[in-house]
Amino acid sequence: MQITLENIGRRFNRDWIFRGIDYTFTAGQTYAILGANGSGKSTLLAVLNGSLSPSAGTLAYSLDGKPVDVEQIFQHLSLAAPYLEVIEDFTLSEMIDFHFKFKTYKPRIDKAALIELLNLPGSQNKLIRYFSSGMKQRLKLALAFCADTPILMLDEPTSNLDTQGVDWYLSLVEQFAKDRLTIICSNQEHEYSFCRHKLNIADYKG
Repeated sequence: MQITLENIGRRFNRDWIFRGIDYTFTAGQTYAILGANGSGKSTLLAVLNGSLSPSAGTLAYSLDGKPVDVEQIFQHLSLAAPYLEVIEDFTLSEMIDFHFKFKTYKPRIDKAALIELLNLPGSQNKLIRYFSSGMKQRLKLALAFCADTPILMLDEPTSNLDTQGVDWYLSLVEQFAKDRLTIICSNQEHEYSFCRHKLNIADYKG
């Protein structure tokens, strides 16, 4: 999967968040979108995943050399972010089943393997509303990593995770990020230190 940006910009009212981005995100590569809090990292990620239209420029997606329409891009990506909600009234088991009605499991992964990966024994029938913020973040990450999509997008992936949770996140990267176009929004080096390419939002301020 490839994402090509030509002169991309986004503004709110009259203020440009970023502008003039010419960049290509290439299949199988790892990218970090860097910047201070409030700099526009999440806004750029929303433009990249098709949930927010750019105010200027053109955005193109291609899979195996064939164009993909922006309305279909959600089928090809997995996203985890602190602001994405899980369904509080679902049990863990129900949440996993619901998610994988829309996504396919990666090879050698099923619901039992995912629950084991979460290291939440006995929580299969526990309502999500009773999960701690760290448990919810683990769940969001596991759902994203274990879905068989060519694009993986993560925004502040270790928010609400303790030191053990950070190590767990990095183990997921090793196991499940290989050969995917991986894009991480972060200002904490431990979240993106493995990324080969870096894009700093400050370089594209209006």
